[in-house]
Amino acid sequence: MTMPLAGVRVLDLSNVLAGPFCGYNLARLGAEVIKVEKPDGGDLARKLGADPEMAARLSGLSFVAVNADKQSIALDLKAPEGREVFLRLVGTADVVLENFRPGVMKRLGLAYEDLSQINPRLVYCAISGFGQTGPWAGRPAYDQIVQGLSGVMSVTGDEESAPLRTGFPISDTISGLTAAFAISAALVDQKQSGRGRFIDVSLLESTLAAMGWVVSNHLNADVDPQPIGNENFTAAPSGTFRTGNGPLNIAANEQKQYEALCGLIERPELIDDPRFASRQARKDNRRALTAALEQALATRPAREWERLMNAAGVPAGCVLTVPEVMAEPQVTQRGFVEPVDAKGRGGRSLRVTRPGFLLDEPFEPPAHPPALGADTAAWLRRLGYGEDEIESLIARRIVGCERQKSAA
Repeated sequence: MTMPLAGVRVLDLSNVLAGPFCGYNLARLGAEVIKVEKPDGGDLARKLGADPEMAARLSGLSFVAVNADKQSIALDLKAPEGREVFLRLVGTADVVLENFRPGVMKRLGLAYEDLSQINPRLVYCAISGFGQTGPWAGRPAYDQIVQGLSGVMSVTGDEESAPLRTGFPISDTISGLTAAFAISAALVDQKQSGRGRFIDVSLLESTLAAMGWVVSNHLNADVDPQPIGNENFTAAPSGTFRTGNGPLNIAANEQKQYEALCGLIERPELIDDPRFASRQARKDNRRALTAALEQALATRPAREWERLMNAAGVPAGCVLTVPEVMAEPQVTQRGFVEPVDAKGRGGRSLRVTRPGFLLDEPFEPPAHPPALGADTAAWLRRLGYGEDEIESLIARRIVGCERQKSAA
């Protein structure tokens, strides 16, 4: 058996997170993903992450997270000779992925209109903060900017802490998944029709699309969404509750779950209490219900309540840290974290996470994230460049090349 995207070649010109996360998911599904980076430093994420030594070697842990299983070619796309190398690559590719500000690729003569003349089957995906058109199209954008503009921060936190940024770059991440989904769909059409497509992915729109329930309440009920902390605006009791030791998330969204919860905490009178007897009543009297529940929950630690509630069919879960959840058997036994062979990268072993699903065959073991320009020389040879030409391009810094790789 082969992976679903085996045989697909992707030229990934993107940087930092949204585009690289898209490319990483495509690579793990079998696509041949070639990062096209600038010779001077490459992807900015190479310099980011919690390990300064790795960042100094242009292998920052932020880069490691979403660039395993890729190749790297370092090209100066502003130089005519570098542009020519890229155009030759385009002739062999199925997908071009980039996240430059709108207009950058056009100024380089590498817009979809230019590249599709060389390769009519090309799927071209452009990720940007606000899309290729509209009043904000030319504005610079990072994840936090989009979190603020999209309304995410306005509904994150509570009355005191909002507006609050989420604890990870959610807009970049959602946009990467959106792009991977759109590219995969376009590849199906490419195979059937033989034609390419232009895909315009907006961080703002990807984020708003993922906020479906919140946005729908505004659009269709004229409700102005408000931050309610760890509560669930659709149901009660549904949120984070204090216990005898540690916080516990409980989602008793259905009547039978609420009744089972009341039985477990030995407070059956809460079932028929007029303040809590119906779903809407519980939402209207959320604070009083929370106070009654937390008084009962104080008799046991969160871990014990978690076990008892799940056994009784009441969804519940402790609030874990990243190290805690990564050590859980649920995560370890399914092979979610995978080792990367990093020999030659400072002698340090690395680990990455696979995509958030399993197939009916195992994922291929991930190759280590590429050194900047690790595959430049090999690809130049495949594209018909001679050794003298390659050495000249390297000497003039039109391409970057990891020397030990170029000798292979």
